Amino acid sequence: MTTALLSTAYFGPIQWYQKLHRYDRVLLERCDSFIKQTYRNRCVIATTMGAQALSIPIAPHPIPKISNHGKWRSEHWNALCSAYGDSPFFDYYVDDLRPFFEPNWEDLYDFNLDITLKMCELLDIHPHIEPTQRFIAPTGELRLTTDDGPADDFRDAIRPKHPIPDPSFQPKPYWQVYQQKHGFMPNLSILDLLFNMGNESIFYL
Repeated sequence: MTTALLSTAYFGPIQWYQKLHRYDRVLLERCDSFIKQTYRNRCVIATTMGAQALSIPIAPHPIPKISNHGKWRSEHWNALCSAYGDSPFFDYYVDDLRPFFEPNWEDLYDFNLDITLKMCELLDIHPHIEPTQRFIAPTGELRLTTDDGPADDFRDAIRPKHPIPDPSFQPKPYWQVYQQKHGFMPNLSILDLLFNMGNESIFYL
């Protein structure tokens, strides 16, 4: 059985969902300290101006909590509508995604997990997901040993800045709304793949 270790992600990048689809078992890290500028609370989408990061404000707390400061929910939703309103499959999925931009969650881990489960349903992938029971210190290498055996650790390989190499992920172009203007933008949020490719997204993964 192959096992991947992942940080949670807010509408994570395609690389993150590739691991969900290809590994027999996925451990989602829920015991680490919150780290800024990671996919835990941000996603990257394609807009008419290029790639844009959408970040959730986090309230100071031992367990990462979603802050209600500002109007980030409406800002994120409006950004998605503006960026993908003309994409082939936006209207098809809009009703499934709208609830995630309402104040129904406080805990970031639970929020990200519910997003992940919904995205897996829409993508028609069926990963076996378990939360970690203790913090597993990274080694700087992809392979490490957990209490249940070896795992491939992608927590530092899948991050917006300074990721460690991941030879198993080589993004290939697919059709994007703004491709003629900006060229192909790889490894954006899974939303970009879903809105542009619809039910064919699973074949890309």
